[in-house]
Amino acid sequence: MPSAEPSLTYPSNTIGRYLLATRPGFLGASAAPVFIGLATAYYTGLAIDPLRALLCLVGIVLIHAGINAVNDYYDAQIGTDAINTERVYPFTGGSRFIQNGVFTPTQMGNYGLLLLLAGGTLGLVLAWLVGPELLMLGAIGLLLGWGYSAPPLLLAGRGVGELAVALGFGVLIPVGADFVQRETWSTLPLWAGVPYALLVANILYINQFPDFHADAATGKHHWVVRLGLGRARFVYSVIMAVALAVLIVGNQLHVLPDACLLTIIAFVPAAVAARQLLSLAGTPARLAPAIRLTITAALAYGLLMTLGLVIAAPGA
Repeated sequence: MPSAEPSLTYPSNTIGRYLLATRPGFLGASAAPVFIGLATAYYTGLAIDPLRALLCLVGIVLIHAGINAVNDYYDAQIGTDAINTERVYPFTGGSRFIQNGVFTPTQMGNYGLLLLLAGGTLGLVLAWLVGPELLMLGAIGLLLGWGYSAPPLLLAGRGVGELAVALGFGVLIPVGADFVQRETWSTLPLWAGVPYALLVANILYINQFPDFHADAATGKHHWVVRLGLGRARFVYSVIMAVALAVLIVGNQLHVLPDACLLTIIAFVPAAVAARQLLSLAGTPARLAPAIRLTITAALAYGLLMTLGLVIAAPGA
């Protein structure tokens, strides 16, 4: 992830500006569950349709990028990013494109809408190829993504933003990616995706510590604001433990094959991050290493779950 905040001279080219404005360092979080969903379909003996897989992957990433831009727009409306002097860039405090005068709020909002329109169009193509049931998942995902920061829902300020992120990334995306190949519903991507959902929720959760004072001052009453820094520091470990428990239960019920236990490796960086958070919650400016480890844990889980399912697939 780039360490320098955007300015009128950085990035120096238009393409670089528009790419950086989407917070590309986080876009892997939406790509990983697509691969999980494709892997669950492959594990059950289905041949993967490459066109459908590509449309699904690109569409999801475009929608994620659009949601990031829209989130910047709405955060600018309430001023939370403008007053955030404790941010840990590039992880928290938004993309800074609006606050640093690179884009106007209207430009950022319109950019987000364009990305959402592009991703949604690919979703419509997939629904035409696969079936209208896919429209339901897409509509729920767009509602959660838009409503995360946009009024009147403003899920992030009502204490349910974490749940919305977990549902969108770890449930809707893998279930949808599996459905695109299977053309029917399956519970397998749920078992594979829920631990990922919780690890991704922890990315959002730990990012809220540096943003605590700015979010509290502007009405974004997420879990960390509601609990306070002292009590909130323990919740990360609980979320991580539940994710691990779901993984193990899924394996013991013979839903997830033994090869999926490779994902336990992903909990190592998460555990290190949990320990760092316990000691550094009161000094969130020092949390950058823990945030990086949290992102690493989620992406590693996505990679290892995909690998485990592919290894265990019939004929692999």
